[in-house]
Amino acid sequence: MWQFLLNLFKKKKQTEEQDPMKKYLIVGLGNIGEKYQNTRHNIGFKVLDFFAKTEEITFETQKLGDIATYKLKGRTFIFLKPSTYMNLSGKAVLYWLTKEKIPLENLLVITDDLNLPFGSIRLKTKGSDGGHNGLKDIQDKLNTTKYNRFRFGISDTFSKGRQIDYVLGEWTDDENEKLPERLNKSLELIKSFALAGINNTMNTFNGK
Repeated sequence: MWQFLLNLFKKKKQTEEQDPMKKYLIVGLGNIGEKYQNTRHNIGFKVLDFFAKTEEITFETQKLGDIATYKLKGRTFIFLKPSTYMNLSGKAVLYWLTKEKIPLENLLVITDDLNLPFGSIRLKTKGSDGGHNGLKDIQDKLNTTKYNRFRFGISDTFSKGRQIDYVLGEWTDDENEKLPERLNKSLELIKSFALAGINNTMNTFNGK
């Protein structure tokens, strides 16, 4: 009896491991190093760090990035914070997609967006890089613009010629006060992406 149950458990585990549709790669874009930690450009890292802290999971340094794994209702989430610096993010994304045999439709890239008001959420299934070097490298490495991206608004309240200083600048006191609620909403979006699907998630969260 025990051997039968053991074999059944092993078979179930093998089936889960072999089903790529139940695995998701969630990539937060950012730059490594303490000086970048609380900058607007690092919102991708910040979202994943918030998720990890809330759900009590731990990142470990592995090839081309820090990795954490989270399981929910039969889904496996693999969180990636690339260690390649923003402009070379695509190398890490392609490596982990390939290594974990995750289909492209199960990829979600979290990035900052100057074209959205602070804290606004916009989920898209495709699009241009919009001048974002991290997205540009991902597009080049994957050879497609058709991948899911979660755009987190950081607004564009900077004077002419100060864009780099702005995106690499730290959040204001007012923004820091509002971030926890926005981060919690981001956590809900990530779960919904895997559990409810991209279309339902867009309908639920876009513009919220």
